[in-house]
Amino acid sequence: MIKSLGVKSKLLPAAAAAASFLAACGPANKKIVVQDFAEGRVVDLSITEKLTGNQDFLFVSIPKKTQFLEGYIQGIITDYADNPVQGVVVRAVVSADTQLEDNGLINENMPVSSFDPGVSDTNGFYRIRFTLPIIDGIVDVRGKLLYNPGWEQEREMLGKAYEPQTKESQFHLYYERKRGRIIFVEGIRKTIVAPVVGRRATAAIPGAKPPQGQPAAASKPAADASSKQDDDLFKGFGFGP
Repeated sequence: MIKSLGVKSKLLPAAAAAASFLAACGPANKKIVVQDFAEGRVVDLSITEKLTGNQDFLFVSIPKKTQFLEGYIQGIITDYADNPVQGVVVRAVVSADTQLEDNGLINENMPVSSFDPGVSDTNGFYRIRFTLPIIDGIVDVRGKLLYNPGWEQEREMLGKAYEPQTKESQFHLYYERKRGRIIFVEGIRKTIVAPVVGRRATAAIPGAKPPQGQPAAASKPAADASSKQDDDLFKGFGFGP
């Protein structure tokens, strides 16, 4: 009996060491991004495990865990003069969870992607927090970003609002767990140019010039903005790393 206890006492430290090794190799301690093709748009990434149901094996029910990629999509909101604008809401809406659809895994019990809306701060920065399930080592999500989607309601209720130059843009977020590769691609976006005339010009070129002397965060009634496009205060976005 004493010898048996001695064997167990030797096994316990070994088991504890093995458990510590596995914990150290877990997703939370591994460098999850090796190749960053998101160019600063996707930041503060981490991987967590959550209980997402149970798996039944014969007469035993085992808790089912799913890994999730968590982080933020960030950007900058400015006015036409590149001044930061505070209080503008940006939302992300999922249009397709490609890795789930390809595997036929979409059902009411399957974990889905979620995005929390972001609001620009005094520096114009916004951050959209996301939680995306990792299926077969891949995150492959397509959707669209909506810029200040409630501006019309704000105009009706408050008499003023920021109307975005670009109402929405498509995005594709892809993450490969094995290679630690993150990619964020955004669809076509409008770019504003202003005509500039030099001394050698023989004729003017078409195009509207930016408004002059407008304060950074002063808002105008959207009714005036709709009738005079050149007077829109909020015409541009500047997305930075």
